Amino acid sequence: MTRHVKRIGALVGCALLLVSCTSTPPKSLVTPPTQVNKPVPQANEPMRGIWLATVSRLDWPPVSSVNGKSPELRIAQQKQALKDKLDKLQSLGINTVFFQVKPDSTALWSSKILPWSDTLTGNIGEYPGYDPLQFMLDEAHKRGMKVHAWFNPYRVSTNTKPSTVAELNRTSTLHPSSVYVQHPDWVRVSGDRFVLDPGIPEVRDWITQVVTEVVTKYAIDGVQFDDYFYTETPGSNLNDSLTYRRYGQGFASKADWRRHNTQELIVQVSRAIKLAKPDVEFGVSPAGVWRNRSFDPAGSETRGAAAYDESYADTRKWVQQGLLDYIAPQIYWPFARDAARYDVLTKWWADVVKPTHTRLYIGIAFYKVGAPSKNEPDWTVKGGVPELKKQLDLNDSLPNVNGTILFREDYLNQPQTQEAVSYLRGRWGS
Repeated sequence: MTRHVKRIGALVGCALLLVSCTSTPPKSLVTPPTQVNKPVPQANEPMRGIWLATVSRLDWPPVSSVNGKSPELRIAQQKQALKDKLDKLQSLGINTVFFQVKPDSTALWSSKILPWSDTLTGNIGEYPGYDPLQFMLDEAHKRGMKVHAWFNPYRVSTNTKPSTVAELNRTSTLHPSSVYVQHPDWVRVSGDRFVLDPGIPEVRDWITQVVTEVVTKYAIDGVQFDDYFYTETPGSNLNDSLTYRRYGQGFASKADWRRHNTQELIVQVSRAIKLAKPDVEFGVSPAGVWRNRSFDPAGSETRGAAAYDESYADTRKWVQQGLLDYIAPQIYWPFARDAARYDVLTKWWADVVKPTHTRLYIGIAFYKVGAPSKNEPDWTVKGGVPELKKQLDLNDSLPNVNGTILFREDYLNQPQTQEAVSYLRGRWGS
């Protein structure tokens, strides 16, 4: 998600967000409010969530568990690490874990569509000896915690190295094999990684099938997509010109066509989840800025890269159309960050959800707590506690904010965050 601080996802919407926009502002397309779907029942308690990332083993499983251990030792270490994490989260008052089940084109569940994730064993397609998603559900539910299955929809791999290509190609003898070998015509390079082309209708159908498989087979509480829709970088744009030529007729611009593709994915997945299990929630965690007011009068008073213009995701429209049960914008800046102030964005989103039945959870940059920053020094003042307190206080004070999600789990274990962890335990813990 915009969530990998060390360049894995350092694609960090964080980076995404505060670069100034140099391209010509697109024509303003303010989305008119539409009739919202039937009301979604409000949760009894506020969301106190955390993202638990598995891509590149950022939070789990432990890297050491994959290095030369016997299968029995590996399984025992991975299971114990997850139980220890859940115990700690429970003690902090966390009530929901957003568990990354699809970090790329591999699965952390028993899938008939995707091969097993190499994060578990070191090899794509190797059975890990247990079902991590089922284990997570059993252990979290035992502790009274909810689990949302977090999907990265389009990512095939985190890089394009020859060794990665070889590993993906080796799955050709497996059942299932990687989408990389099953559908090479769907695969592109963007943001220095292999991705699926969002403009191909069959790609969106395939992603919908993947999500539906999890919803029907597992007792998950929700599904979440992160912010990676179109994820280009300046030196690695998505080459979808042939796809645009084939499918983009009738659109005023390529940007409008791309937004249409993202919209179609959200519509399809939303409908599929509700058809399969109406009680399973569907949400998205987009970049914090929808659009800047300088581009669009309906936008926020910010100066940052925006989901609408950079990821081709009209996140505000999804809320207005009732396609989501919740939205969790990543508002990863402090009150003092003038280009994208925490309070400005949080209040803007609270106004967006107000006339709808979509719940609003605010994503907080816990990974910045205690980390020295020239542009955001407030994260280090008194261990970051005053900034964290201000953000949580604002969330609690706004009736249209239904809770908070912290990014991400392993930062709870870092030396620089311990004052903030103690503060959270006192504020949220039992």
